[in-house]
Amino acid sequence: MSADTRKIYITHCSAKKNPTFKVTKANVTPDKLYTATTTQRFMNECKKKGVYWAIFSDKYGIWFSDVKHEWYEKNPNKVTEEEFNQLVNVFNKSLGAFDEIYFYHNPGRFHRLYKRLLEGSHLKAKIRLFTHLDEISNNR
Repeated sequence: MSADTRKIYITHCSAKKNPTFKVTKANVTPDKLYTATTTQRFMNECKKKGVYWAIFSDKYGIWFSDVKHEWYEKNPNKVTEEEFNQLVNVFNKSLGAFDEIYFYHNPGRFHRLYKRLLEGSHLKAKIRLFTHLDEISNNR
């Protein structure tokens, strides 16, 4: 891998969110909103290793670590076909500049929406699935 290869690490969103922000409607970064243990561990490991990271949100699409959004509720089972197509477009547009895209997931709990997204993306040749946080490398 060359020194100028751009990598990003991604995982999907979670239903567990900080309820404070539902009330305040404050715009926050994803590490403040998502409270699921697995998601927090992913974000913390990425921060510790100093890598680019983002969350794939069922509402916002790619949510980069430094971007702020407000609290939302969007069940992946409720994503319409039109919304899905928009999410694929946002995924492709947001991540097109990256050479390597690493998607962290639990194979036993990987929602079909995310499988379809990765299969439907024209970036699929750049996407690698991974299941262990120790696979996150700070070699950009």
